[in-house]
Amino acid sequence: MQLFVKLLLAHLIGDFMLQPTKWVIHKEANKAASKFLYLHVLVHFMLYMLFLWDFQKWWIALFLSMGHLIIDMAKLYVNPLFKNKSIPFFLDQILHILTIYVFVYFTNLHEQTMALIQGLDWPLVLAIVFVTTPSAIIMGKLLEGMSNQINTDHKSLPNAGTYIGIIERLFVLTFIIIGRWEAIGLLITAKSVFRFNDLKESNSRKLTEYILIGTLVSFGLAILTGLLYISYT
Repeated sequence: MQLFVKLLLAHLIGDFMLQPTKWVIHKEANKAASKFLYLHVLVHFMLYMLFLWDFQKWWIALFLSMGHLIIDMAKLYVNPLFKNKSIPFFLDQILHILTIYVFVYFTNLHEQTMALIQGLDWPLVLAIVFVTTPSAIIMGKLLEGMSNQINTDHKSLPNAGTYIGIIERLFVLTFIIIGRWEAIGLLITAKSVFRFNDLKESNSRKLTEYILIGTLVSFGLAILTGLLYISYT
C-alpha cells in the first residue's frame, strides 16, 4: 500500500502540478511529434525515482513511465473522437491509476512468491521429487530384465503399478520424516494383503519373487532418501 501511495502521489504531481497548459496544448496539436510529451514522461520518471528513493528500483520508474507514455499517446489520438473532452480525460486518469495499482499488485505478489521460494526446504523438495517419477524410472531399469520373464494375463489399469509405487514411497518418506517407522511395517503388511489374491490365483513363483523384489527396492529407495534427508537436516 505504501508503494502504491508513493507512486500515485508522483503521478498526481507530474500530471497536474508539473504539467503547464502550454505543454498540454502543444501535445494536442503535435501528438507523438510533440517534444513536451516526452518531457512530460521524463518528469514522471524523475518523480517516480524521487519517491522510490532507491536507484535499484529504476526498472519500476521506467516501466510506469513507458506505460504513461503509451496511455498519453493513445489519448492524444482518440481525443478528437469525443465531443465531451471530459470523457478521455477521466479515462486517461483511470488507466494511469489502474496501471499503477496492477503493477504494484504484481510486484508485491512477485516479492511474496520469491520470499516463499527462498523459504522452501529445498532438500525436502528434492527428496519428494526423487521418490516419485525418478525412482519409478530407476526401478524400471533395475527390474527390466526380470519383467521380461513375467507372463501374466491379469488386466490392470494403465500405469497403475507406477502410481501405486509413487504413492507408497511418498508415504514411506513421510513416515520416516515424522519418525513413525512402525507405520512403514503396516504399509508393507497392507500391500501384502492386497497382493495375496493376485499371487494365489497366478500360482507363479516368478511373479511372486518379482513383486517382492520390486516392493523391497521401492521401499528401500524411499527409506534411503528419507535417511539422507534426516542426516542433512
